[in-house]
Amino acid sequence: MPQEALHLENIRKTYVNGELQVPVLKGVDMHIDRGEFVCIMGSSGAGKSTMLNILGLLDKPTSGSYRLDGQDVAQLSDKDLTTLRNIRIGFVFQSFNLFPHLTVQENIEVPMLYSEVPRAKRHRISKMLAEKVKLSHRLDHRPTQLSGGECQRVAIARSLVNNPTFILADEPTGNLDEKTGTEILGVFHELHDVGTTIIMVTHNPGYEGICDRVIWLRNGRVWKIIDNIAGKTTEFETE
Repeated sequence: MPQEALHLENIRKTYVNGELQVPVLKGVDMHIDRGEFVCIMGSSGAGKSTMLNILGLLDKPTSGSYRLDGQDVAQLSDKDLTTLRNIRIGFVFQSFNLFPHLTVQENIEVPMLYSEVPRAKRHRISKMLAEKVKLSHRLDHRPTQLSGGECQRVAIARSLVNNPTFILADEPTGNLDEKTGTEILGVFHELHDVGTTIIMVTHNPGYEGICDRVIWLRNGRVWKIIDNIAGKTTEFETE
């Protein structure tokens, strides 16, 4: 039986600016099992960025329930959210977010520093992950000495250090040329093949066929779910 990675129920997010209320997410339901590769898509203004922030525990919903590994996180304190975010979620960003003054190995080890992992163990894990993303020959290089694709590989390796529940990738190929972007997607597929749960937020409809499922957002609601494994598409009413 599949093991739940996360479950969202009736998630709503409304931003308040003075007397003006701006609803962005208007009751989103979402369920993702461990081992799935899911893409979240939508045009500008659909609610992708807000959904990304909520999934990544960077923002709290106005209402609704968010279960991560069976734990309802909606009511946790900011301190507890920070701890949970560092342990359970691996982030991969469009802009890589590497520290330019650190080496590849040191960049990979950053999350383990926050988790107070002993130095010898940090070195062992970072070397293993660098090898997994085919960068073991670049451990002593700094980001300015790497290509864009290599920088993203470092970011992917860094996202895996705490064995997270899922990787949350925000437009991970957005700053890369088509060939390099395809190589990075290949890395994600290799990780997915060994059981890594991946959630990729993207605006690129060309990626519809690469994921197990595609969840389309429109006007703050789930509009369409494409199940590439079962070969079916389900559409929902939106405003």
